[in-house]
Amino acid sequence: MSLAIPIADERAQVRGDGAERANDVLHWMRPGPLQLSALPPLSLYVHLPWCLRKCPYCDFNSHEWRSDGGEAPLPEQRYLDALIADLDAALPLVWGRSVHSVFIGGGTPSLFSPASIDRLLGDLRARLRLAPECEITLEANPGTFERDRFRGYRAAGVTRLSVGVQSFNDAHLKALGRVHDRAQAIAAVEEAAQAFDTFNLDLMYALPGQTPDELDADLTQALALAPPHLSVYHLTIEPNTYFAKFPPVVPEDDVAYAMLDRITERTAQSGLERYEVSAYARPGHHCVHNTNYWQFGDYLGIGAGAHSKLSFAHRVVRQVRFREPRLYMDNALAARAVAQSDEVGIAELPFEFMLNALRLKEGFTLAQFGERTGLAITAIQRGLEEAERKGLIERDLARVWPTVRGFDFLSDLQAIFLSDS
Repeated sequence: MSLAIPIADERAQVRGDGAERANDVLHWMRPGPLQLSALPPLSLYVHLPWCLRKCPYCDFNSHEWRSDGGEAPLPEQRYLDALIADLDAALPLVWGRSVHSVFIGGGTPSLFSPASIDRLLGDLRARLRLAPECEITLEANPGTFERDRFRGYRAAGVTRLSVGVQSFNDAHLKALGRVHDRAQAIAAVEEAAQAFDTFNLDLMYALPGQTPDELDADLTQALALAPPHLSVYHLTIEPNTYFAKFPPVVPEDDVAYAMLDRITERTAQSGLERYEVSAYARPGHHCVHNTNYWQFGDYLGIGAGAHSKLSFAHRVVRQVRFREPRLYMDNALAARAVAQSDEVGIAELPFEFMLNALRLKEGFTLAQFGERTGLAITAIQRGLEEAERKGLIERDLARVWPTVRGFDFLSDLQAIFLSDS
């Protein structure tokens, strides 16, 4: 998972304090405006940036692999060298902290061989204190599927696969620019179910030309595969994508809302609980890594364009790595992978917390807000009162959570807290 944080000019030094201070733990540990009573759980995000083809809706930092002459392989080993050099430089910022989840995202991480993933996870274990039940997720594209490949990832130490199906309709897959078809998607999910105790299936809805009956057919096929976790995302037209330049005809808002109601109804009938605005899971199969994001936990991001959010005793810091893969590799191998490093301002923290925490059905505790931001609850009191008045949240003396209406109008609910930033 990647957060939408602006990336500075890649030729520039780290803003403010200079590149030499990006990983200077003494600089970040100096006295400051906040007083965090404890550090939140820590996750690791690893970005593998290449894809077979850039999807027209995708605004992630992904890059089509076009080899010179069509024969040169992915620079897997050099990129792994860069990742570990990046991690080595960042270790002082997280030294002694346990890592509760690892997420290998992209791009298409399943372009990397099981042997490369094995090497990566071995290098991570040698440097980080992974919690005993550490969740290790790898994103996979059915277009890279081959027999026994997923078992190879499991043998390397991956505990959870996230399979990006998006649709089981060949016409819709073609419209989305996907490199797989329906048959490949089904085969990939069946293999994931055999190789892993838990896995995720990704779907999208409100696709170009999609009808409610076609969504129902996608859901029928997805649920027949019995995924323990299902993520279902509304197709959105993001800036700087092919779809932004050449917008497709998508279902009207009313139709899209009806589709979401149908998704929620059918997943519940199949025993999948909607625990986050776009995530449905059986008991015991919630995504640990994404839940840490939504609870405003910490994460160290390594890899091209990866983001980090790290807490210290007196401040919260965000970092961004160099975005272009070759530029990232060159800089990471020279121990300067960070392109931008900023302290999160006090005025920004309430909105950043609420932007994440309100995505969860169970919401958050008031104590958690104070622990993760270092702020008093008065920082969001006005927003809570307005949101409650509009029927978007409910609360008691200990907890705040979104209502059904709050879930349906989540952007409106989150925007309320911009006034407090």
